[in-house]
Amino acid sequence: MNASLRLRRFGLLLVAPVLALGLSLVAVSILLLAIGNDPFEAFETMLRTGIQANAVVDILNKGTFLYIAALAVAIGFKMNLFNIGVDGQYRLAAVIAAGVGGAPGIPGFLRLPLILLAAILVGALWAGIAAVLKVTRGVNEVLSTIMLNAIATATTAYLLQDGGLGVITGNSIGTRPVPEAGWFPSLDPIARPVLQSLGLEPSPSKKVYGFLVVAVLLGIGFWVLVNRTRFGFDLRATGANPSAAVASGINVKRMILVSMLLSGAVAGLVGMPLLLESSGHNYSQNFPTGIGFTGIAVALLGRNSPIGIAFAALLWAYLDVTTAPLALFGISDKLSAIMQALILLAVVIAYEVVRRTTAASEQRRVARELGDDVAPAFSATGVEQTRIVADTAETERTGEPETRERR
Repeated sequence: MNASLRLRRFGLLLVAPVLALGLSLVAVSILLLAIGNDPFEAFETMLRTGIQANAVVDILNKGTFLYIAALAVAIGFKMNLFNIGVDGQYRLAAVIAAGVGGAPGIPGFLRLPLILLAAILVGALWAGIAAVLKVTRGVNEVLSTIMLNAIATATTAYLLQDGGLGVITGNSIGTRPVPEAGWFPSLDPIARPVLQSLGLEPSPSKKVYGFLVVAVLLGIGFWVLVNRTRFGFDLRATGANPSAAVASGINVKRMILVSMLLSGAVAGLVGMPLLLESSGHNYSQNFPTGIGFTGIAVALLGRNSPIGIAFAALLWAYLDVTTAPLALFGISDKLSAIMQALILLAVVIAYEVVRRTTAASEQRRVARELGDDVAPAFSATGVEQTRIVADTAETERTGEPETRERR
């Protein structure tokens, strides 16, 4: 019975994303028809683009930093905290880490560890400001992290000035490039033979980020931390019911502080694949922004599960990469954003439908089990139940119970 129930629950969980994807495809098809485009042609182009070698590498690389951003958000979500500040945390961490990595006089073997350490510490400390405000002054973390995003943007611009961490090169300004000793090792020597065995031959300039391994390790660590440690139990308990957590002896303020620090530390790593494995190897005005906000959507889409977030990150990256060629057919490049928004909306609806269906099924199961257990008990003591009812009726009529002697 338990195995059957688990299988049923797993099936319902699979139905939700499939239903959401189907609903979003129908909605996008209607939209494309309304603006005079052929949806079948658009979807065929996306499918054809998605199986090209260069596109596969781009999807894996983009999915890597989206996955890390979503994990940073999910740590807060498990605690019922909304770390909206991942965007500011990773950008500020990236510019300071780039400044450390490009600084002269650092031994080669220490450069990469110092870059990663700087990114982790800056991300954690920036998130820690919001945590301290919450535990000491009760400031809502949504408000504080949004304001900290604005401060991080201004601080990044200030640090990137000429004379600070910035160096003017031509018409652009950025940090000093990180020397090769500080680059993160590429996964290409392993990934390229695998892709070639699948009939895919990426161009030499397309290399799979080595940070993909880091992302996988972070996902495993997240699962172990949440599901196999005392801290993870306290984290989930506090997120589910803070009052009950306090009553059971959990230090909620400490949990808030630690979870926000962990979230910020992971957020600090979001920009590292772009800094240490992209062509420029520096932080400039062209450094991608908005990854933190996309991470929120990916975490919601993946239901804060490491495996779910992985699929969501790859799907998000797939839509970003495969919708770019649609401009050749006169279709706006905003189609990717529209599809992502529709998928997210459909997922919210689908998971709510599945949640209610699962709850109703669970209630019916419990009712059946209780009915099966209670019915034999009543039939076995039917005579005794009849006597009790008769005694109660006699008491209500005469004011005293009918005894066996009076009978």
